[in-house]
Amino acid sequence: MIVLLPPSETKRPGGDGPPLQLGTLSVPELTPLRRALVDELVALAADPEASRKALAISAAQDAEIQRNAELHSAATMPAIERYTGVLYDALDVGSLRGATATRARARLAVGSALFGLLRADDPIPAYRLSASSKLPAGGTLASRWKPVLEPVLAQLQQQELIVDLRSGSYEALGKIPGAVTVDVYTEHPDGRRTVVSHFNKAHKGRLARALAGSRAEPNDAAAVATVARRAGMRVERDGAQLTVLVTA
Repeated sequence: MIVLLPPSETKRPGGDGPPLQLGTLSVPELTPLRRALVDELVALAADPEASRKALAISAAQDAEIQRNAELHSAATMPAIERYTGVLYDALDVGSLRGATATRARARLAVGSALFGLLRADDPIPAYRLSASSKLPAGGTLASRWKPVLEPVLAQLQQQELIVDLRSGSYEALGKIPGAVTVDVYTEHPDGRRTVVSHFNKAHKGRLARALAGSRAEPNDAAAVATVARRAGMRVERDGAQLTVLVTA
């Protein structure tokens, strides 16, 4: 089973790994586009105004541009430790130990606008690029990633069950027909259900933690739902679509 996470805009700084070596990352088929995007970001960083426009950031966030300028030389750390924020706080992979930690790091993956697909221990630097960014080279990132990423994801799906927790903009980089997908809803006392916004990420992080560390090896959506329920989550299933329900 692969639990495919969205990335985060925020990244943990620093690291103690060597500078980025694209050839060492998982899924070498993605190396040419990874290299092109890294080179574009480094070149773009020389023009702060153009960088702000492409990355949709303000002058107060110019430190993000400097991160991109240093992509070839900055220290790296494992991808699963680089990303931060609500989902990753709930996942809390650093608190896992022993066999549970080993299983989690083997199962967790991240969909990335810069690297396409990362496994948990792939060493990467901090960077700024989101799925909606518009680089000067033209075309959306989805139009550039889909032709190379979707075949990789299709091949991976033939080998393992994929639980796709990515948000819509990252799903668009490479769709996975038939993957297990998850929505989170608040259930109100009158029976109404509304989409959970901010805490959607927290609940997906909890689910990712339960799945990543489970001794079970789910091979379909029903088995994924069982693991989630054992972790105390309320889950409904409709085919490969799971709905996590949170009481208001």
